[in-house]
Amino acid sequence: MSHELITKQVVNLSKAVGKFIKDELTKVDESDIETKGIHNFVTYVDKKAEDTLVSQLKQLLPEAGFIAEENQTLLKKERFNWVIDPLDGTTNYIHKLPPFSISIALMDMDEVILGVIHEINLNETFYAWKGSKAYLNGTEIYVSKTKILKNSLIATGFPYYDYSNLTGYLKLLEELMKTTRGIRRLGSAAVDLAYVACGRFDLFYEYGLQPWDVAAGVLIVKQAGGNVSDFSGSNDYIFGKQIIASNMLTHKEFNSALNHTMGL
Repeated sequence: MSHELITKQVVNLSKAVGKFIKDELTKVDESDIETKGIHNFVTYVDKKAEDTLVSQLKQLLPEAGFIAEENQTLLKKERFNWVIDPLDGTTNYIHKLPPFSISIALMDMDEVILGVIHEINLNETFYAWKGSKAYLNGTEIYVSKTKILKNSLIATGFPYYDYSNLTGYLKLLEELMKTTRGIRRLGSAAVDLAYVACGRFDLFYEYGLQPWDVAAGVLIVKQAGGNVSDFSGSNDYIFGKQIIASNMLTHKEFNSALNHTMGL
């Protein structure tokens, strides 16, 4: 298997599906929106985009299964699995507010071996494969060189369902507001991770995320020279619903602040 070749084919696929998503932007209205939860929505665009991705990815690698957001009936296989979010940032999308993106990863057992994130509004495609550099539209990207949190621009997201850590989370948010260059909440975890990889953000953290939100991004961040962990500093960030992604230099300091404020 050529990881590079498959990655580039996935890049082309993400661009094609991204064009469909963008073309449908002005056609979606309230009657097209289904509510999966109080903060969780889906449209025919999500479903059609996922159907197209699944169909094409099956042709690329017939032996692979799927871990996907919208279609939970797709079979997961023992070794290879595509991990896909056809529209990360649906709430943004239905409000016609960027960013929103497509996130596609391929896992070999527990290891992510390729990742592609296509941010649709700016037509920016971030990607990497096992052993490669990280790229944005064909140009190598690298994490930032910011050394301390005081000089960092940080991204985060807010939990949709699990509010058990909310008190500590808000306490951490307050501290970071006072002691860093700022906090941003874009509404697409995949884009947050891509922006860490290319140095626009110095660090991203969030809890309550799903594998399809983060799988592609964690590889891209790592291949761009960054570091990824869960809140305890361990490696359970794809299925563990906790993630810190950084430029590596700020990781330890942030982890210390997180553990202090959230009592972890």
